Amino acid sequence: MKKNRRLFLLMLFLIFFVQSCGEEPPSSSGQNEPAYKGVIVTVGDSLTEGLGVEEEFAYPSRLEKKLQSLGYTYQVINAGISGETSSGTLSRIDWVLTLKPDMVILVIGANDGFRGINPDLIKANIIRIIRKLKENNVVVVLGGMQIVQNLGVDYTAAFEKIYPAIARSENVILIPFFLAGVAANPKLNQADGIHPTKEGYQVIVDNMTPFVLKAIKAMQPATN
Repeated sequence: MKKNRRLFLLMLFLIFFVQSCGEEPPSSSGQNEPAYKGVIVTVGDSLTEGLGVEEEFAYPSRLEKKLQSLGYTYQVINAGISGETSSGTLSRIDWVLTLKPDMVILVIGANDGFRGINPDLIKANIIRIIRKLKENNVVVVLGGMQIVQNLGVDYTAAFEKIYPAIARSENVILIPFFLAGVAANPKLNQADGIHPTKEGYQVIVDNMTPFVLKAIKAMQPATN
């Protein structure tokens, strides 16, 4: 009986051993977690954060899904903060760099404009932000902004010129107007007339994707 029992236990051990050897070791990154090619950090104010919509409908989440559908598996991190100004972004740019971005999409300045901040200061802040990012080998996509003429025609015109001037001087990719096709459209904006709805964010992502793909191509030599 003891001999048969030993034989039975030996057979169980052999079966367990064979099954164990056939199993693949678990992945440390998680079975469903994609292998990202790089990191895109979206930096800005409530337009980036997605005030008033669920996180999945804000543009960073939608952009990540859009890129994945096109075969570009980049992680898109939402670093938008409601109420943010260009001075605030400048003060936290070192923190943004801790996220190890390969690309930063910078959409900032609207709150500065609403407050009537001197366009020269806004421009200087954005340039300092961009230069800090480029010093750390980050590709920058700049989202251009416009404001309503409540502060006068001269201020509005000076504000609008900030973004193309920076794009030229700092040699960065410019989305001419981040809210193109969405601004002033009541069907694509929330009740405040300022923040996009989830449908508005889809338009924004569709419009900005060609510029982001251009930036990804610029990143290729560094990521291959």
